[in-house]
Amino acid sequence: MPVLGTCAGLIMLSKRAYDRVIGETKQKLFGILDVVIERNAFGRQHESFEVDLDIPILGRDPFRGIFIRAPIIDNIGENVTIITKLNDKIVAVKQNNVIGTSFHPELSTDRRLHELFIKDVVEFSKN
Repeated sequence: MPVLGTCAGLIMLSKRAYDRVIGETKQKLFGILDVVIERNAFGRQHESFEVDLDIPILGRDPFRGIFIRAPIIDNIGENVTIITKLNDKIVAVKQNNVIGTSFHPELSTDRRLHELFIKDVVEFSKN
């Protein structure tokens, strides 16, 4: 089944999550996305920010990423495709029909990432 996990949803989908300050979190995770997550990698709430991202699968126009206490994807499995990075940090991935983002596309007026997800849902429903 297609899944889109944003920010905390990305963490929940991951196989492992840790915090750079407190270490292992012992948080229960679904483990369906073969990634390791570093929680709050860009800082806490007051360090939230917005930035234009280059996401080639969405076209040539930049996508406005809204990062709120955002995690990064520290490590990926071999079946995981990187969708985009911010500087050298992985902030969005896709594994089969599972998409995970560090940022909040639902807070943007840009619908392209959700349209990509809906295409996966439609394709899945045909099978």
